[in-house]
Amino acid sequence: MENIGKLMVGVGLLLVVGGLAFWFLGDKLSWFGHLPGDIRVERENFSFYAPITSMILLSVVLSLILAVIGRLWR
Repeated sequence: MENIGKLMVGVGLLLVVGGLAFWFLGDKLSWFGHLPGDIRVERENFSFYAPITSMILLSVVLSLILAVIGRLWR
């Protein structure tokens, strides 16, 4: 049970740090979501947006970060 508490606190701190980063650096990250490969369809009464490339990039970055943290944790 003690490990779950530590994990929850760690995840909470990561969310706070991530939120602060987006808050203060949001204007510098305006390119995110507008990459080539992000699908955007806008019609009169319909709009569809699928940020495929942005999510692949985010997945790669988070995977690298978690791999580094996993290696440091051992």
